[in-house]
Amino acid sequence: MVKETSLVLAALGLLCAGPAVQAADPIEGLARTCNNCHGVDGVSAGGAMPSIGGQSEAYLKHVMMEWKSGARASATMTRLIKGYSDEQIAALAKYYAGKTWRPVVQAAGADVLAQGKDATNRCETCHGATGGEPDEDDTPRLNGQQARYLELELMKYRDDGFTMTHKKMLRNARRMDEGDITTAARFYGSQSK
Repeated sequence: MVKETSLVLAALGLLCAGPAVQAADPIEGLARTCNNCHGVDGVSAGGAMPSIGGQSEAYLKHVMMEWKSGARASATMTRLIKGYSDEQIAALAKYYAGKTWRPVVQAAGADVLAQGKDATNRCETCHGATGGEPDEDDTPRLNGQQARYLELELMKYRDDGFTMTHKKMLRNARRMDEGDITTAARFYGSQSK
């Protein structure tokens, strides 16, 4: 009887230890929540959801803190991120910055590539010629980013109804011809480097 009771208690101890072991790194748990939308390791599978894995820590932290404070517009992210502490946000930014940036290259015709080069001439200064060489730590990579996401973000910068804080982006997005928005987004989405 004592032996059987000891075995039962040992088995219960192992069952209870499983979740404790899994919860040892709380950022992994939070990251799994992010991966539900942004893809495994923060690499988006498509649509309007951006890849975040491999973006710079400074950029990720800055954007999340803007959503938390309400300084930047995002119906979904503002609602989700408000529940996170500043420490959790910093840890998530570090976690995803530690991942490798893997461009999700989307097909684009020669016409889009040619027109995109012209449409993105204002963007090169900060993001690089193909969007893969940001000039500052808080500037995101655009190469291989989801084109639909890029298009929607550029449209937010052009719309007074959205709260967007980056003054240079506001000016440049509003100076772009409306037809260049989709072209620029598709151009950057098609870049591998």
